[in-house]
Amino acid sequence: MSETTSPPGRRERKKAATRRAIADAALNLFLEHGYDQVSIRDICEAADVSTTTLFKHFTGKEALVFDEEGDQEAALVAAVLERPAGRSVVAALRAHMLSRLDTAADPAFASYERLVDGTPALREYSHRMWMRHETALAHAIAHASGAAADDPACSALAHFALETLALAHGRDDPRLAIETAFDLLEHGWHRST
Repeated sequence: MSETTSPPGRRERKKAATRRAIADAALNLFLEHGYDQVSIRDICEAADVSTTTLFKHFTGKEALVFDEEGDQEAALVAAVLERPAGRSVVAALRAHMLSRLDTAADPAFASYERLVDGTPALREYSHRMWMRHETALAHAIAHASGAAADDPACSALAHFALETLALAHGRDDPRLAIETAFDLLEHGWHRST
């Protein structure tokens, strides 16, 4: 007998809709006026919620910009644990990071990326948020490879795989930067010096 999950109830749907409305209002204001020029009060007014409601859903102003962190972590873990038979963990992570470049190339994403890149607080927060996935990714790698959960090689692979996006950022050819980094992760250093 297969287990089925019931769809979210009315209360969960309403909470999700409120969270989405707040995040959308914030992002629209940030894109229109700039991150530093928008206050929490401005966001609450635009979303028609109280500050208490906003802080029930978000930890702070930066968190309003990065509303999909849980989805990103789930996708990273799935890239490792649900990879096709015969594909290595490194190859699966390479493909996942390259697919993130494809998302970044979407014209609708460009204004969002300019907002984050142009705001030092958001740039730093974005990197910290991305690197928070390191532990979950390391555990997925360990599980997939049959290693101990605290295996340092799994932690190193998770760390360096996540850092490939920072390495690629701002490069003329970000795809080449990611490919080069994953070649190094997969095959090691082979230069004569």
